[in-house]
Amino acid sequence: MSEKIWLSTPTTHGEEQEFIKEAFDTNWVAPLGKNVTEFENEIAAYVGVNAAAAMTAGTHALHMAVKMAGIERGDIVLCSDLTFAATVNPVTYENGVQVFVESERDTWNMDPKALEIALEKYKGRVKAVMLVHLYGTPAKIDEIMELCKKYNVMLIEDAAESLGATYKGKQTGAFGKYSAVSFNGNKIITSSGGGMFLSDDEAAVQKVRFYSTQARDAAPHYQHSEIGYNYRMSNIVAGVGRGQLIHLEEHVALKKKIYDTYKREFEGLPVKMNPYPDYTEPNFWLSCFTVDEEAMEKVNPEKIRLTLEAENIESRPIWKPMHMQPVFEGCDFVACGDLVGEDLFRRGLCLPSDIKMTEADQMRVIEIIKSLF
Repeated sequence: MSEKIWLSTPTTHGEEQEFIKEAFDTNWVAPLGKNVTEFENEIAAYVGVNAAAAMTAGTHALHMAVKMAGIERGDIVLCSDLTFAATVNPVTYENGVQVFVESERDTWNMDPKALEIALEKYKGRVKAVMLVHLYGTPAKIDEIMELCKKYNVMLIEDAAESLGATYKGKQTGAFGKYSAVSFNGNKIITSSGGGMFLSDDEAAVQKVRFYSTQARDAAPHYQHSEIGYNYRMSNIVAGVGRGQLIHLEEHVALKKKIYDTYKREFEGLPVKMNPYPDYTEPNFWLSCFTVDEEAMEKVNPEKIRLTLEAENIESRPIWKPMHMQPVFEGCDFVACGDLVGEDLFRRGLCLPSDIKMTEADQMRVIEIIKSLF
């Protein structure tokens, strides 16, 4: 069987080892140290925010964002519906209530029209909006920020998938009061795991660092006045991240080339690539497409996925919307037209987007898919 073609895997370069070696040479292998401090500074500078706190996971960064937003029992958070569960689970950690907001077709992200309906429906009860930039494509940030301002609601930005993507020239992760990025193994850069809490509020970042180191009070003995967490990134992991960050723009360019190749080669087929407005520049983390309705009877995404799987090629269904998940069965879902998220889940597929995939590998994927039609 041919060598496996993956959806998205880590790509390392060598600089990672240099930063790791420095950590070993200076005996800073335990949590915190120079790599952590520098990685925080470098990510904050790249995104364009005042400060950052390195976490063991992007989910932990989102948890800290929810906590810093003051979410308490019964508080409503309006969440992107079409996403991974890690986006919305932290609301539960703080005993908040998720209300899921429908997607729109231009970006596959939260629909501002549906958001306004939800803000009006729960007027005075909404504490925050949790916005995702799905698959590295920026959402309609201006419209969403305007609504947050109008209804006096905080914006939390889940930029886990979109590091390196820009909206009107500004990096995603720089718009929310609190934001999070992820360095999970399949993301555009990785630290093997980990994430980052971002904010212009330096006092909030300091508080997050406090919470993330078990909320230890400033005392010579171990004293705790608040509940804390063991969420801080290690100096070794941060070294990997620093080495990866050097190559972020290179990774984005390679991801874009993959997307553009799919788009060009699929012209004339009854499929459409994941869209983006021309005033945004995605990071093209995952290239996805939807099968046109009229072709679904003959070729559906599951048939494509299974065919690729038989050829040792990994693909994946589009995220299953949160309002369809059994664990969130009791949560409200606000839509304003056709059920976009459900439709994308039914007709969509994430295609191999690994930047180590050769041109021949990608053409093989393309030819297999073309043969089905």
